[in-house]
This record gives sequence, structure tokens and C-alpha cells, in this order.
Amino acid sequence: MNTSTGATTDSRRLYVLLMLLAVYTLNFLDRQILSILAIPVKADLGLSDTQLGLLGGTAFALFYSTLGIPVALLADRYSRTRIMMYALLLWSVMTAACGMAQGFWQLFMARLGVGIGESGGVAPAHSLIADYFPSHQRARALAVYSFGVPIGIALSMLLGGAVSTATDWRYAFIIVGLAGVIVAPIFRFTVAEPPRGRYDASAALPPARLKQIWATLAGKRSYWLVGLGAVAASVVGYGIIFWLPSLVTRSYGLELLDTAFFMAALFLIGGTAGLWLGGMLVDRYGRNNRAVYALLPAAAFALSAPLYAVGIMAPSAGIAFVVLLLPTGLGLAWLGPVLAAVQHLVRADMRVTAAAILIFKVNLVGLGLGTAVLGALSDALTVRFGDNGLRYALLASLLLYFVAAILMWRGARYLADDWQE
Repeated sequence: MNTSTGATTDSRRLYVLLMLLAVYTLNFLDRQILSILAIPVKADLGLSDTQLGLLGGTAFALFYSTLGIPVALLADRYSRTRIMMYALLLWSVMTAACGMAQGFWQLFMARLGVGIGESGGVAPAHSLIADYFPSHQRARALAVYSFGVPIGIALSMLLGGAVSTATDWRYAFIIVGLAGVIVAPIFRFTVAEPPRGRYDASAALPPARLKQIWATLAGKRSYWLVGLGAVAASVVGYGIIFWLPSLVTRSYGLELLDTAFFMAALFLIGGTAGLWLGGMLVDRYGRNNRAVYALLPAAAFALSAPLYAVGIMAPSAGIAFVVLLLPTGLGLAWLGPVLAAVQHLVRADMRVTAAAILIFKVNLVGLGLGTAVLGALSDALTVRFGDNGLRYALLASLLLYFVAAILMWRGARYLADDWQE
């Protein structure tokens, strides 16, 4: 039996949230492990930074973004837990296949497969959380769910760095891929499919069609402004996640395993703190002022840019670590507020698709183009500045955080009018 019809206990909510967190952790673990393995992969396969950027962003995001919307339409009609199980199985198998690649194009195709699988792993989870948690708890629940970002990044760094140092980078892909194959059936048979929209007035409505969803979103100015802010911020965020390990290694001469510990600690400490504070603050203050859901991310982005600049230019790895803790947290603090806001801007039968359209924009531009453009810019600047080329490329990208802050600030004024309980 996979459908829950009765009341949900707090312990049951916690279990479901932890299982969704586990799946999202695997999502980011499989997605980001290439960033710590970039150095041995580049050396072994003879790749450029441009090619690494394509593998880290474009190859993954191409189908991850475009398939997310049709998969979301299915998830707005059929079992979300079943869709997530199949998605997890597919991206895990394709992650393991990355370890078999013998050249750029084989690895590119395997990364495409990872993106296809992960297209069904996130938006359905947002909708499940909205049906397990009442509205006043959703931002915190989505923030906890988003812990999968720093935890997945940290695990990808530690596992990738440790396995690559001990044996071969290929085994790192295979090990994390097999982990997902094990978790998938556990998730499917222990997480019940809840009644759709159980806490919402729109629960009894039939599933909406894409045309109807699009018409609803077209009139929500806050959705588009906040979404564009998230897109601009994601170019920087994904770029830093992917390229910071290479920057630390090149600039400070750290060994691969030392870089892995540097990155893991940075995201576990700074990232989880920022996510939790973002979700907690908007759940507390957003009840009386919906604009907080966008104003908090706007302030976080405006502060992140100068702090990241100081950390990127730090003279030593130790100073860089201390300085980067704060912007790492601020750079992730937007996830809980923005994801929760999206769930409140449409009816329950439109939530998966509304989230998928946001994810489409964020990943197609932020991940698909941002990581690759930063790699190409790094190659261009390296001709003149040597190992500092990557550093200057990252500094240039920080300007988009100010763009993101302005868009969030503009979107905040429309949230109250667009809000739907």
C-alpha cells in the first residue's frame, strides 16, 4: 500500500523528510562528484577547462532541464514516489557508467544520462513536502530537504577525494552509483504517497493541464522576478561549487584529499547553517509579511558577492576557508524561502509543474551555461594570468549576485498579491 489517507504523525513526517533528504543528497552527490574528480579526470583524459565545464554543467543540464517539465506533469497526476524511485535508479546507473568512460564523449553521454534520471528527482519531492507539512512549516521542511545540497557536495568531495587518492577516480563514480541503486527500493516501499493537497482548499480539483498552469503563472509577476533572481544567482552558485575545488588546488597547492576536506567542511558548516536560518526566518516572519520570502534572499545575495571576493583573493587556504564560510551559507539561504514561495503561488494540482519550470530555468542557464562559460573564461584568462585565470573568472561571475538581489527585491513587492493559501 503506497497511499496514505489518514492523519500524519510528526514521527512519520520526520521519516519521510529524512528519506527525501537521503534521495536529494544522492542527487547532489552524483551530480557534483565530478567537481572534486576534475583534476584526475582532466589529467587522465587530457581535457581542457572548457570541456570540464561542459561535462560539469551542459551535459548534465541539457536533459535535466528540458525533461523536468513533462516529468512534472506526470507527477501532478500519478504517484510521485514511484516516479522518484525510477528516476533514482536511472541516474544511479548512469553515474556508475561515468566510471567506465574512456574519453570526453563517452563521459559526456553518461552525464546526459545522469541528467535524464535526475529530472524526476526534485520537483516531485517539493510537492510531497507540501502534502506532508502544513503551510506554516513548509519553508523549514524545504530548508531541511535542501540540506541535501551541502551534504551531497560534502560527501562527493570526501568520497571522490578519498577513493581517487586510494585507487582510481573511476571507482568513485561506481561506488556512489551503486549506493543509489540500494536506496531506491527502500524509498519506494517505505514512503507513502499522501493525498494531494491535503492541507489546501484546492485538494478536490482535478489535475491541471499545462496550458492552464502556464496561464496561472503568466499572471504571477513575483514568480518570474524571483525565478529570474534564482537563475542569476545559480550561475554563480553552480560555478563556485564546480570550480572552487580546482581553484583551491591550483592557488594554494593543496593535495586532492586536502581539497576534499576543505570543501566538505565549507559546505557542511556554512551551507547547512545558511539553509536552516533561511527557512526558519521566513517561517517566523513571513506569516505577516510575504515579501520576506524574497527580501531575505535579496539581502543574502548582496552580502555574498563582496564576501566571496575577499575569500577568493585570500592569500592562504586557511584564511580563505574562514572567510568563505559566511558567503557559502548566505549563497544557499535562498533555497528554503524561494522553494516554499513557489508552492504557495499556485494550487496544489499545479505545484510539481510550477516547481519544475523554476528548476528548468535555474539549471538550463545556471548549471547548463554558467559552469561551461566559466570554464571557457578560465581558459581565456589563463593565457594571460596563468593559474590565476580561474580566480578572475570566478570574480567576474560575482556581479550576477547583485543582479539576483535586485530581481528578488523587485519580486518581493508582488508576493502578497500573488500568494495563494
